[in-house]
Amino acid sequence: MFDELTEVDIRKMQEEVDYRITKLRPQLIEDVKTAREFGDLSENFEYKAAKREKNRNESRIRYLERMIKTAKVIPSKKASGGIGLFDKVEIYMEEDDEIQTIQLVTTLRQNALKGLISKESPVGKALLGHNPGDRVLVEVNPQYSYYVKILSVQPGKDDDSLPISSY
Repeated sequence: MFDELTEVDIRKMQEEVDYRITKLRPQLIEDVKTAREFGDLSENFEYKAAKREKNRNESRIRYLERMIKTAKVIPSKKASGGIGLFDKVEIYMEEDDEIQTIQLVTTLRQNALKGLISKESPVGKALLGHNPGDRVLVEVNPQYSYYVKILSVQPGKDDDSLPISSY
């Protein structure tokens, strides 16, 4: 399965890869060399910590490069009417009797605590293509679903202000 990402997602990932390779990698390699000089490696916490950070950086580089290589680039603008990617949507959660404002984003930029909901999530899938006033069924799994009512939609656009997710 390919991740559906926008051109901005790809560009932001490539910028992070470039930074990690050109700036962070040499610094982390130097940290490992410095920590190695502290003595006995079996009891050298600084060395273990430096190696862990270096390995974590290499892992993140591999992850981002794989994402870039396998991504399916999708347009950030919707082709038809209704809710689309990056739109801010005010919904009424019938079950909880509360109103929430969310923004539909790609999986790479999701952050539920900030109201950034992936278009691949149950809520995101349910809302895409619908309009204000629609009552939509959100299917979480075969045993559980709930209704939300779309109160308003504020058109959004793909910009650099939304960071990509870290680990």
